[in-house]
Amino acid sequence: MLLTCLLFISSRLFAQNELSPRQTYPDLFEQVQMARIYPDSKSFTDAIPKKSPSTIMKAYNALKNKQNFDLKAFVNEYFHMPENHHAAYQSDIGAGIEKHLDTLWTVLKRNPDTASTYQTSLLPLPKPYIVPGGRFREIYYWDSYFTMLGLQKAGRTKTIKDMVDNFAYLINKYGFIPNGNRTYYLTRSQPPFFAAMVQLLVQHNKDVKLADYKDVLEKEYQFWMKGASQLGNGKAINHVVKLPDGTILNRYYDTSDQPREESYLEDFEAAKLTKQAPSTFLRNVRAAAESGWDFSSRWFADGKSYNQIITTDLLPVDLNTLLYNLETAIAKANSEAGNKTKADLFTQKARMRKTAILKYFWNKKQGFFTDYNWKNRSFSNQLTLAAAFPLYFKLATPVQAKAVKDKLERNFLKRGGLITTLTTTKEQWDAPNAWAPLQYISIAGLRNYGYHQLADTISTRWINLNISVFKETGKLMEKYNVIQPNSKGGGGEYPLQDGFGWTNGVLLKLMEK
Repeated sequence: MLLTCLLFISSRLFAQNELSPRQTYPDLFEQVQMARIYPDSKSFTDAIPKKSPSTIMKAYNALKNKQNFDLKAFVNEYFHMPENHHAAYQSDIGAGIEKHLDTLWTVLKRNPDTASTYQTSLLPLPKPYIVPGGRFREIYYWDSYFTMLGLQKAGRTKTIKDMVDNFAYLINKYGFIPNGNRTYYLTRSQPPFFAAMVQLLVQHNKDVKLADYKDVLEKEYQFWMKGASQLGNGKAINHVVKLPDGTILNRYYDTSDQPREESYLEDFEAAKLTKQAPSTFLRNVRAAAESGWDFSSRWFADGKSYNQIITTDLLPVDLNTLLYNLETAIAKANSEAGNKTKADLFTQKARMRKTAILKYFWNKKQGFFTDYNWKNRSFSNQLTLAAAFPLYFKLATPVQAKAVKDKLERNFLKRGGLITTLTTTKEQWDAPNAWAPLQYISIAGLRNYGYHQLADTISTRWINLNISVFKETGKLMEKYNVIQPNSKGGGGEYPLQDGFGWTNGVLLKLMEK
């Protein structure tokens, strides 16, 4: 017991020493970001120092007030630009899409991390992993589930196991899975797909059981439910909301209310344009980043304006469906381990959450699953592909599934697949954009309820769009324009990225015969 306590204390102390770039380089960080030394705000957060932080800060403080101080020259002298492993890769369109996908697993693979000579923002992982690509040069939480779907079809089960073990390592070390393995992501997570990853691994690896990951599944659950036991009705804390009737559901949240370091200038400027208190606005921005849908009209009070973002006021249907799956996974893991009491406890938790999901997220007026605003006790007016999650995890009734199917077919289906929302904005998680994970969730969810014809139509259109863009560009993209397939996906805070982990994974999965 004493050893366990000492290990826990030392791990927490170590975590506190893993400073983010803004903490490591006070003032220098802000000056670099505000001057836009790099076109992409994420570049400096990932930059590799040529000398120790203390040496760099000593030099900066000695030089910064001198009349001829050149900030850009200073940064170039003391930092390397972050590595771009993808830059050297040239795709061979003539070899075909299957060859391209197979090659990309090697291009996007990273070997176990070793500590850098000087501190960087990277959180080292003990086993190999796949990154999304482009500016996303680290592992990302929810991306990885959809990447794993392709790895499974490619017969790369060992890599799936390595990635699952990396996530278990992060849970054991930090108490949760960060957005990505960077110090500046230690304030938030992403949609909790870890249980689904373990279920996928167990399904395709007979040597692994759900019970093997029982403890880490429970630790992740504790992260999402932190503070629930002392919460009063109608109150919220961290990720937990307790509704007036005593029902407990979850929201996206971030422990920080400062500008995101990887988008520092963008957040700093945006905070000037809102009527919200800067801390409230920035926490809502960060919570939306945790959702993975950064950004979307889904999170906006008026359904169109970024400066009216209210993420923490909303109970998201996808998040709560994922937590239902986590509860069922914990129940089964404990059943396998012979702990009937805990298995029964989590079976009951899952049953209660299912009831709550069908009560608070089924919008009868719309005939669709929508988010729920717990502050004003009303359904969100935004219709989005998050509605497919209850079908994917088999929570919807047959009547509800039919209504969702009808609306997807009538309103969301376009030439290249399903649009993300029915609202066209400059935000990347809105029309006309479409994303691989939501195509897959929708297609698989429809199949769960026997709607194979629509599922086949969506799948065929998405595959054809992916392949046509590949034939034209030699690349698979992060997102696509499904209304005008000849146009590129757009919007967001950074240029369109290619690579791309989850696009590759979903495409390979959907192409299976």
